[in-house]
Amino acid sequence: MGASEAKRFLMVDDDAGLMRITREALTSLLRCEIDTSPSPEYGFELALRRSYDLLIFDFSMPMIDGAMLFYLIGKVYDHERPARSVPPLILVTGKGDDKRAQELLQDPRVAGLIPKPFALNRLLEKIRACVPDIEPMPDA
Repeated sequence: MGASEAKRFLMVDDDAGLMRITREALTSLLRCEIDTSPSPEYGFELALRRSYDLLIFDFSMPMIDGAMLFYLIGKVYDHERPARSVPPLILVTGKGDDKRAQELLQDPRVAGLIPKPFALNRLLEKIRACVPDIEPMPDA
């Protein structure tokens, strides 16, 4: 079979229900595997152990928010030898007009901010922009 490998995403959101629905929808439409965690701490561990093509983080989570999680992963990746490149980040947020969220968009690695509740099409557009070579599922 000549198809390329499935892309790998990491999704961290403290809303486990939303995360499950999003993962099911995305994996039915795109050739991707999605690791999920409602805990930013566990998400951080996953990001250190595996390589991802895309990160999807909730902006507002207790203790460590999506922005801080992204920053911490970036710090670790920068200090590894050889340095790992940080995959693009899509932030999902209930408060898209948040000043800090808007500042994050200045970071070239932050691909976008999607307000909750979001339309799946909007997320799919962002994913395709971040991972242009992702393939649709054959029967999607």
